[in-house]
Amino acid sequence: MKNWMDLNGDGKIDGTEMMFAEEMLCTSREEHEALFGDGGDFEDDAKDDFEIDVMAAGLDVDELELMDPDDRAEALEEAGLDPDDYDFD
Repeated sequence: MKNWMDLNGDGKIDGTEMMFAEEMLCTSREEHEALFGDGGDFEDDAKDDFEIDVMAAGLDVDELELMDPDDRAEALEEAGLDPDDYDFD
């Protein structure tokens, strides 16, 4: 069985492969900063989550963002989504 850290398949894990493996195993921005000196890609994906949920429910993302907050909450509830799960600020 091939070691998942052996990215180039040469049978050895070199320093570059070890660095990538450590980065893939980071579970927080703080851990990534401690190992690599930067925050990595731990950005907030809330907007992406909202867009995916809304499109899956058959709603228009741009239209929802322009709606009055009460109308938006009602539209989300009718689509089976909880308006409290999303931040519109």
